[in-house]
Parts: sequence; structure tokens; C-alpha cells
Amino acid sequence: MATATDTTPEAATPGLLRLLWLASPALPVGGFSYSEGLEAAIEAGWVNNEATAAQWLIDQLHLGQARSDLAVVAQALPAWAHADHARLHQLNDWVLHTRETQELRLQAEQMGRSLLEWARSLGPLGEGLHDALQAAALPQPTWPVAWAGVAARSGASPRDCLHSLAFSWAENGVQAAIKAVPLGQGSGQRMLAQLAREIPAAVAHALGLRDDQRQAFTPGLAILSARHETQYSRLFRS
Repeated sequence: MATATDTTPEAATPGLLRLLWLASPALPVGGFSYSEGLEAAIEAGWVNNEATAAQWLIDQLHLGQARSDLAVVAQALPAWAHADHARLHQLNDWVLHTRETQELRLQAEQMGRSLLEWARSLGPLGEGLHDALQAAALPQPTWPVAWAGVAARSGASPRDCLHSLAFSWAENGVQAAIKAVPLGQGSGQRMLAQLAREIPAAVAHALGLRDDQRQAFTPGLAILSARHETQYSRLFRS
């Protein structure tokens, strides 16, 4: 009979639970502390109510996440599964080189490091997760590549992995809007409902992209992110 401390393979965390864990706002990687340009968009008057906040996040989902981070994760998952470290370095370098502002690059680096620290803190409960991430020897592990390394060990399908990551991103974005616009919880739930309808299409797009089709060209977001680095009053990290 299994016990509360059983670490046999039969007691390993099921794939769905691992994806829920990875999508949880309780995951200690600091995602809640970034607005990814939203706070600057509010300062500029581009976002000022529920409708404009929802549209902002939907646009970022399709124009940014689907073509960049989600696409990187889709390609990193098989690389982790086959221990293709050269491919992982290539994808990680792409993320580092295509972050359009210092703020966005620091976010990718900080959240990647924090995910490795989280894996290390699990010890035996991590089922060898930290060792597998360390084996890739990424000098600056970025969030999407490190996240894919954890998700790859869940046994879940790439589509389900990307759904998990996209919903986690959407939830962080909605929480940022609730705090900064500000909005009520009802508005937040309606925004999440809209994003949940958009996520499957964004994931399908990301899964279909080749290397030469990935991109991180979002000039409006880059300008706002750069402005946020020196914004006088801000709640979120820069």
C-alpha cells in the first residue's frame, strides 16, 4: 500500500497534476510581479477598462506569446525528451537574443533561474527533475526553455503543455489588470473567459511554426516595456 512518503514510480505525480502545478499562481517563480508592458499601456491611456484590458491581452496572446514563447516550448519539449542539449542551447539563445528590452530579458532570466531553484528545492520529491534540468548546462536558462524541461517530464501531450502555459500567462495578465487598471474580480473572470476561448487557436498556431517562422517582433510592446523601465509610479517589476 502506498504511503504519504512513497517515492516509487507508481507514486510519481501524474501528468495532469504536474501541468496544474506548473500553471498555479503559487509556483514561486515571480510571474505575478511582471505586467509585460500592461502597466505602461495603462499609463499611456491605451488600457483603461475591462474591454481594453481584455483586448490588450488577447492581442499579446496571438501576436506575442503564440509566435514566441509558446512556439519555443513546442520545439523545446521534444528536445528535452531526447536530451538534445545542442537544440536546447539554440532555443535558449534565441529567447535571450530576441527579448526586445532589458526588462523583458531580465524577466525571462529571473523566472528561468527561479524555476531551477524550485526544482532543486523539491529534492527527491522532484523525481530527478533538477538533475535533468542541470544536465543541459544552460548558462542562463530562460523561462520558456526551463518550463518546457519540467513539462516534458509530465508525459502530457505538447498541446496540453502549451494550454497550461498559456492559461498561466493569461491568469497573470488578468491579475495585473485587476491591480493596475483597477478592475473587479467579476471583470477578471470575464476576461479569463475570453482568453480561454482564444487559447486553443494560439496553441494550434504555435505548434505549427517552424524555426524560420518564430518571431518576437512586437514594436508597440517593446516601446511600452522600455518606457516602463523608467516609469515614475509602478506596481510591477522593471
